[in-house]
Amino acid sequence: MFTGIILAIGKIAAIERRAGDCRLKIDTGSLSLADVALGDSIAVNGVCLTAVELGAHYFCADVSNETLSRTILNTANTGTPVNLELALTPSTRMGGHIVSGHVDGIGKIIGKKADGRSYRFTLKAPDNLAKYIAEKGSICINGISLTVNEVKGAEFSVNIVPYTLKDTTLGEATVGTPVNLEVDLLARYMERLMQGEAAAYNQGGITEELLQKSGFFG
Repeated sequence: MFTGIILAIGKIAAIERRAGDCRLKIDTGSLSLADVALGDSIAVNGVCLTAVELGAHYFCADVSNETLSRTILNTANTGTPVNLELALTPSTRMGGHIVSGHVDGIGKIIGKKADGRSYRFTLKAPDNLAKYIAEKGSICINGISLTVNEVKGAEFSVNIVPYTLKDTTLGEATVGTPVNLEVDLLARYMERLMQGEAAAYNQGGITEELLQKSGFFG
């Protein structure tokens, strides 16, 4: 588990293709790996990866076809900058929100404009994720915990303060940049729970009939 508070910007040092998937070597930059052990989890642009090799300033991780198909790691190149966060410990400050590192889909930046000293980014989420994004709710973008300002259909906006612009890869992001999205964990589980027994038969998502049965309508 993670908090969505980025600790450092690293970069992809090498990509080794292996039987259809790949192994990444990540240069961790200023991020200390002193207390990281083999098998530990590290979030790379919001993707939870397992360290299978460690050096003083790098680690390697295997990336499955499932992860490649759902994240922007599929289009990464050697030298691509990435946001890094180490996994939670019992003493970690909970500064963001609970982030699993399991990316739900790929969104795209469709707008960027100055807003005081900050920048307001507008993003387009995949249609199937739009229902999980709520005004003033939490969203994880490339591993960064952010608050949703406004929602219009599958489009939503977030405000990026100067600190976040400087210390994450969003500082270099432009209109058209694809990003990893992880929606709020509670929203995903709430939908599944409200389906009740119907979930076992794959009978779809939240419907008006389901809401009525659950007591949301008189």
